Amino acid sequence: MRPAHFQKAVLDWFDQYGRTNLPWQQDTGAYPVWVSEIMLQQTQVATVIPYFERFMKSFPTVHDLAAAQLDDVLHHWTGLGYYARARNLHKTAQHVVAELDGQFPDNVTQLIELPGIGRSTAGAISSIAFKNQASILDGNVKRVLARFSATEGWPGKREVVEKLWLIAETFTPLDRIADYTQAMMDLGATLCTRSSPSCSECPLMSNCLAYKQGNPKDYPGKKAKKKLPVKQAYFLMLANGQGELLLEQNPPAGLWGGLWIFPQSETEAGLSELYKRLGVEPDTQEILEVKRHTFSHFHLDYQPVHATVADIEASAQKIAESSNQVWYNPQNPLSLGMPAPIKALLANIA
Repeated sequence: MRPAHFQKAVLDWFDQYGRTNLPWQQDTGAYPVWVSEIMLQQTQVATVIPYFERFMKSFPTVHDLAAAQLDDVLHHWTGLGYYARARNLHKTAQHVVAELDGQFPDNVTQLIELPGIGRSTAGAISSIAFKNQASILDGNVKRVLARFSATEGWPGKREVVEKLWLIAETFTPLDRIADYTQAMMDLGATLCTRSSPSCSECPLMSNCLAYKQGNPKDYPGKKAKKKLPVKQAYFLMLANGQGELLLEQNPPAGLWGGLWIFPQSETEAGLSELYKRLGVEPDTQEILEVKRHTFSHFHLDYQPVHATVADIEASAQKIAESSNQVWYNPQNPLSLGMPAPIKALLANIA
């Protein structure tokens, strides 16, 4: 299929069926496009919409985001997961304001130098915000092109993704580039879905090699499954007499970097070391039902432990002196960034 015919088929379909009312399509400036593209990494549109709207209300410009406290940014991200994205958003905003006079670069080469922006995200920003001829290859587009070309193999492999990039660049048009970029993402999200592709409605059906083979679900190739390891942790939900619970802020890097969590121990025996570190003696302690949170590379089975402290005045004073500790009132919550399991435990208490 010639590139011109491919482009026409995709754009004609988009004109009739494409999504044009998404919140980030109402202002296609570089800043909202960038924020939406980062949020959409590893996350579905329906999930992103309310987060995007709240985020843009609180940080309407890149200058507002750069001036914000990281805690506030992470608070707005709570529940979206992959928190490095939020930290990189904040870092990039500060760089754009301090070094680039608040203006995003318009080309892929310079965009990918910014924290958290890869080749596909840079292509989306360049094509949608600046109308430059730039290709994208997010998960949806990989699926469309892998099926269309019957490209075998898992796209996580270098040789496979390079082949898909070549196909993507071959079909990327000069004209209507912003519409074409959105159309390719929409095709993968609404028709060429992972488990139930609607081939009969696809504008590329007659030239799709996977459809002709009768096996579109075989593309793209899947990564060999590995059994995820399981890690254990105890979450100490330490309460004072006012019903406030102790939270500690993680270091900036690493798992849940910069987020506020309950003090943790890998073992039940380690709880005593936690109490010793905090300088408190528990008045009561109750070990609650174990829960599981799954990361991309392991399961975390965590055991909430609800405890109260007797000598609350002394302990509260000691904790108040630490910058990475805070007494958190679930009835009058602070704007802190925290991972989903911590947020859920606090919500149950509230």
